Amino acid sequence: MMPLLLTTLNSGNTAWITMSAILVMLMTVPGLALFYGGLVRSKNILSIIMQCLMCTAVLSILWIAFGYSWVFGTGLKGTTMGSFIGGFDKVFLQGVGVNTILSPSGIPEITFCLFQCMFAVITPGLIIGAFAERLKFSSFLVFTILWSILVYNPMAHFVWGGGWLQQMGALDFAGGTVVHINAGISALVMAIMLGRRSDYRPGRPIPATNVTYVFLGAIFLWLGWFGFNAGSGLTADGLDANAFLVTHLCTCVAAITWMAIDWICSGRPTTVGVCTGAVAGLVAITPAAGSTDVLGAIVIGLVTSIVCYCMVAFVKPKLGYDDALDAFGVHGIGGIIGSVLTGVFATAAVTGGAKGALYGDWHQLVVQLIATGFAVVYSGVLTFILFKVIDKTMGIRVEPRVEEEGLDIYEHSESAYN
Repeated sequence: MMPLLLTTLNSGNTAWITMSAILVMLMTVPGLALFYGGLVRSKNILSIIMQCLMCTAVLSILWIAFGYSWVFGTGLKGTTMGSFIGGFDKVFLQGVGVNTILSPSGIPEITFCLFQCMFAVITPGLIIGAFAERLKFSSFLVFTILWSILVYNPMAHFVWGGGWLQQMGALDFAGGTVVHINAGISALVMAIMLGRRSDYRPGRPIPATNVTYVFLGAIFLWLGWFGFNAGSGLTADGLDANAFLVTHLCTCVAAITWMAIDWICSGRPTTVGVCTGAVAGLVAITPAAGSTDVLGAIVIGLVTSIVCYCMVAFVKPKLGYDDALDAFGVHGIGGIIGSVLTGVFATAAVTGGAKGALYGDWHQLVVQLIATGFAVVYSGVLTFILFKVIDKTMGIRVEPRVEEEGLDIYEHSESAYN
């Protein structure tokens, strides 16, 4: 449930969550923009940057206008519609003033709203990796807006805003189901329905244009993720410290594991591989950061890197779909692994109560499986419907000539490299 209101401000918690909101924003721009931008061809890098910029600008406005109210409002509590959205009582932050303080964290509700806003911004941005280099910008805008309203907001309410998954006891500290499974499954649906890029050949990946950008983007993501995960406890205390620790440890394990597999399979360790492994580790520890300890972080990082590598290097070429920047292979699969393994490695030493199968509570694992399965189905079905509607009404894929010569010059009349 959303924290209760009180009157005492905790300046330490407020400062930390304010900084966390800034860190999470850095994950979208410049983090995601550079990471994805460096992976595409030079003729399409500005299209990626524009899409990340628009996620930040447009979705922030929508969040403040009604998204926050739909997720964390309480006006419809107890009604049928309240099962899907919180209510309209906080539209345009009505009733959310400078003196509205949340309990028990003691932070202003405005600060909490801005922190959650950055989650609403980056989640649709992750899907960009699946349809890179072939989606019309106008269609991207419409899809992103509708997806945010119909997919992200309800899922966030289900898990974080007092919805049925939260009431069931699902553990998702910072966004395994809400962010990564949600976006990752949508990415897979978009990639399959949109079709391959004209010059994509399964098993022959298109080389990254600017590996330096990929590295910089990965580092911004890694840095920003400390706010993403450690800030999600809304306090500067032991839970925050544990989330920070396990996030960093899991990421290091995943990065090294990916490098080792890359070295064995291809004969050389690669910078892109290490960066991808690090992101996979960050994704997987996200739902577990507030419930697992060092043991869980190590195992989650190891397992996630192995499985995600196999998805990217072997399964995707075998099935032939063109998930251009591996949004599903990293975020979807990583989110699923992290969400399920939370039900295994959650420990009462961290949570203060809930624990996973490793510590004797198999019920928590069942709850995690239900939440994971629901997120997969809900996101997949809604994304399929949105794709069909947009494609029928305004078209969704660029013309072959635009794809061949690049989206930057045709869609935005610009070139990244003059």
